Amino acid sequence: MFGLLSVGSAADNFASEVAGFFNFAKEAFIGFTLIDAVDILLLTVIFTFCFRFLKQKQAGYVILGIVVCLAVFILSIVFELSGIKFILSGVFQIGVLAFVIIFHPELRELLEKVGSGSIKGIRTLGSDAKHKEKQHQMIKNITKAVHILSMEKTGALIVLTRTTRLDDVIHSGISINADVTDNLLRNLFYNRAPLHDGAVVIDGGRISAASCILPLPKRTVVDNDLGTRHRAAVGLSEISDALIIVVSEETGIISVAKECELIRGFTSESLRKYLIKEFLNEQREEENN
Repeated sequence: MFGLLSVGSAADNFASEVAGFFNFAKEAFIGFTLIDAVDILLLTVIFTFCFRFLKQKQAGYVILGIVVCLAVFILSIVFELSGIKFILSGVFQIGVLAFVIIFHPELRELLEKVGSGSIKGIRTLGSDAKHKEKQHQMIKNITKAVHILSMEKTGALIVLTRTTRLDDVIHSGISINADVTDNLLRNLFYNRAPLHDGAVVIDGGRISAASCILPLPKRTVVDNDLGTRHRAAVGLSEISDALIIVVSEETGIISVAKECELIRGFTSESLRKYLIKEFLNEQREEENN
């Protein structure tokens, strides 16, 4: 009898909670104004911007861990799990300070981007065609250099960044900050040049650094007959969306590492078309060479 009463009481409480929720939703909908719409839009933009920024910083696992802890904390409040709620509330109080300390460089860069983003957007408005032309020229110079390096059997490792930021990789090498030209790329990989041992990173259409150190693969199996350059290329493709071009010093074979996969046997023409497709989303280049 008491069991039936308790079940009926719980059902009544649940129905009351549901009715209260719908009444709240109804009142919120009726009182919805233009200011509320702007508020939601701004919050969406801010959260989207922060998510993309932290994703580029390879902080995805940290953010995922925070989201999981937050979900558990919310569940502990809903179901009144006092022990978990007490522990997680303390973790979050300390976690805010820890988050600021750990991500201090990223947060500073984020604020700088927020401050300068609108001005930069206005300056670059209408410059898509010019940017596209520069990308074509960059790809043309890269493929020309890779073709000559391949013919000469000069080993090369070229990283083309996309959305994932590779600050750690760039800082491991020597800063260059120069335009992408075929002559410069060939000189950097000349076997007697001081910076030939390592990777060249091209970021934002410019040669950012040379002699950079790339991580070796941790979960991808690479053929035993492939050398350190190929392994390093696959290793970087495990943790980023970059395209990594490899020229074999032994055979001159051109390869590209992408998303844990090593594609081999490129010619200069097939490499050019592949890079255009990946960077410019074009199936073919419209300009004459």
